[in-house]
Amino acid sequence: MIGALGLLKRTLLYVALLSCSPSEAAAADLDTIRDRGQLVVAIKANTPPLGFAGEDGVLQGLEVDIARQLALVLLGDPAAITLVPVSNTDRVPALLEDRVDLVVARLSVTEQRARLVDFSRPYYYDGTALITRDPQLQGFTEVGTQPVAVLTGSDTIDDLRWHLPQAQLIGVDSYQEAYERLEAGEAIAFGADASLLTGWALQHPEYRLLPTLLSAEGLAVALPKGLQYQPLQAAVDEAIENWYATGWLRERIRYWNLPLDTLPLNSIEEPTEDFSDALDVLE
Repeated sequence: MIGALGLLKRTLLYVALLSCSPSEAAAADLDTIRDRGQLVVAIKANTPPLGFAGEDGVLQGLEVDIARQLALVLLGDPAAITLVPVSNTDRVPALLEDRVDLVVARLSVTEQRARLVDFSRPYYYDGTALITRDPQLQGFTEVGTQPVAVLTGSDTIDDLRWHLPQAQLIGVDSYQEAYERLEAGEAIAFGADASLLTGWALQHPEYRLLPTLLSAEGLAVALPKGLQYQPLQAAVDEAIENWYATGWLRERIRYWNLPLDTLPLNSIEEPTEDFSDALDVLE
């Protein structure tokens, strides 16, 4: 029952979103964006190191870098961009309601979302990981029956139950509670998305991520559906493929200390022409 509430909430959200026809969206196509001279992108502002406000209030992070690079590719100027912070529940509606041109906001590719919006090729693979401060714990196979903290109602629960069937899962309501449980020795590790745990490790350098993802989901740019948006999607896909080929994306991932030595990310180190190696991970 620990994940039932989260599942119900997600189901109700998708039902509400599906009641909005994608054809009602009137987001700008590539020609309109170029005529306007400004790219409008939804971004996360509270999810380090993907997207967050620095001490000076300026948005930064891997996804902010990607958004600005898209402005450079599409408009020739990385500053020709308006960044719109959104919450998790507002990411898809912001696109459907014509408030943004693109979404680069830790949005994973799912079948449900693909019914509402189109996705670019993945620019990063996120997934469930474990973080710990215990020097003896070197891999998730060593957890055994020890207690592991996990956010109540999160998707992570299913991954942990599958890969760590003997572990004692301890539900927590926040990252702060998870930290307190770990500090008190009530849990040996905390399971959550690797990208979010990277932000945790930046704040608490005594913690480290274990070196294997328990699941993988592609993070991609979301675009409106429709034939008129195909040139925009083609341009975004080409840009991402070029970033892999030139090493720019890998360099930015490393810069933000995101996991890069975990599977399945290694499988796309040398992208193929049709990027099939990357997409295989989603299947």
